[in-house]
Amino acid sequence: MARPEDSTTMAQHLDGDHSPDLSDKEQERKLKDYDAESGHGRRHSHHHVTALDLSSTTESVGRQIEMEAENTIKYRTCSWQKTAALLFSEYICLAIMSFPWSYSILGLVPGLILTVVIAGIVLYTSLIVWRFCLRHPEIRDVCDIGQYLFWDSKIAWWGTAVMFLLNNTFIQGLHCVVGANYLNTMSDHAVCTVVFSLIVAIASFFCSLPRTFGTLAHIATVSALFTFISVILATIFVGIEGHPTNYPEAGEPLVSALPPKGTTFVQGMNAFLNISYTFIGQITLPSFIAEMKEPRDFWKSVTAVTIAEVIVFSLVGSIVYVYTGSQTEYMKAPAFGSISNEVYKKVSFSFMIPTIIFLGVLYASVSARFIFFRLFEGTRHKSSNTVVGWASWAAILAALWIAAWIVAEVIPFFSDLLSIMSSLFDSFFGFIFWGVAYIRMRSADHGPRFFMERGIRGWCGFIFNVLLICIGLFFLGPGTYSSVMAVVASYQSGDVGGVFTCASNGS
Repeated sequence: MARPEDSTTMAQHLDGDHSPDLSDKEQERKLKDYDAESGHGRRHSHHHVTALDLSSTTESVGRQIEMEAENTIKYRTCSWQKTAALLFSEYICLAIMSFPWSYSILGLVPGLILTVVIAGIVLYTSLIVWRFCLRHPEIRDVCDIGQYLFWDSKIAWWGTAVMFLLNNTFIQGLHCVVGANYLNTMSDHAVCTVVFSLIVAIASFFCSLPRTFGTLAHIATVSALFTFISVILATIFVGIEGHPTNYPEAGEPLVSALPPKGTTFVQGMNAFLNISYTFIGQITLPSFIAEMKEPRDFWKSVTAVTIAEVIVFSLVGSIVYVYTGSQTEYMKAPAFGSISNEVYKKVSFSFMIPTIIFLGVLYASVSARFIFFRLFEGTRHKSSNTVVGWASWAAILAALWIAAWIVAEVIPFFSDLLSIMSSLFDSFFGFIFWGVAYIRMRSADHGPRFFMERGIRGWCGFIFNVLLICIGLFFLGPGTYSSVMAVVASYQSGDVGGVFTCASNGS
């Protein structure tokens, strides 16, 4: 377990601040009053971003754990290792196999540079999320943060809630698409694609039924391990088979260090969004931190996962791209479709089954938890095995998976769906929110003119986080435009069938 002074040092290093953040007066303040019945902080009429007080945070989390001691269902049960397992299952996922396609559009050098830069930005913003949650241990999810950030605005809470649920539902839908892709590939399109997608949704619904992250963490470990084996096998197979699928339709595979000639803005933006989507997962972090026994240890989880991401994503993306080439006849997304040997393709793809199911399950669980807690906060149905509690939990999950299946049938293609999710939701949950969070926290610590009073450190932190907000706005504006145009182009070119189609989407 990390010592309090270790956590303080980590928090202070977010923008190079080595000085104490708190005055004696601030250290005496309590973050929140707690309601003994519900175990959560009472909602004051105004939310305030408070100065960081680790002693208050420890006391608050301890009280939450004590209040759960007599409950049948306990939520604060995750160690930092279990949280790392959840993060690994979220990030070490099928979207890794879109990196070769992104590198084929951007060129190998810009692709690798963007991979490292985005990973660094996401780690930085994840530590901001962590530090914000330390100040407010009563936070249960990103919607609470949205309300805190924007001065107790209920409009901000509702807006965040809508984006939160849509983002998670789109990810569930993506895994219905990929599950149908796998079943079509393995069965040579034995059944209508709509049916395959529905089968995946039903299987995922049953796997979503566990109600705590502590339980899901064990499945997450298996999921991450199998995904790692899958992408490593795919990388090896691409290298040893000699030629990609459809060879030699477009001649020898072409590899470029820079963007190939003729690359359009829409193509380049979609490739960038694909890389960004795979890294950006801050939307779930408050939910994970809210179920940790010791939230101060979260930095260990996210740092370990980020290092692993950079290594795996860069190696898999670059090696598969070099052996496959940038021609559209050869490069597929996900990259399993680029493997010409059917046995190799099916073997490597089969190891992806756990993550095809589990990652959708993880996001469904986060969404269901958000709805369930709001409906049953302060009641015995939340913390006990009641018929009403379990029936409601199952009904919420069923509704979420039905919505996800519909999304999968309306946007039944992989890379464009990734780009749409990245531009619409990652703009806020990957950048804008955390730039604002930094500014609000520094204002609470040092006053609204913190960037002037703290010298070069204050100016650097302020400018960098304003830049983060601008990047988010770029995602939202030009990014959404590029994503929508890519979808239109896919339909016009006939690359995909219509909605609710029976046509095979197999690799």
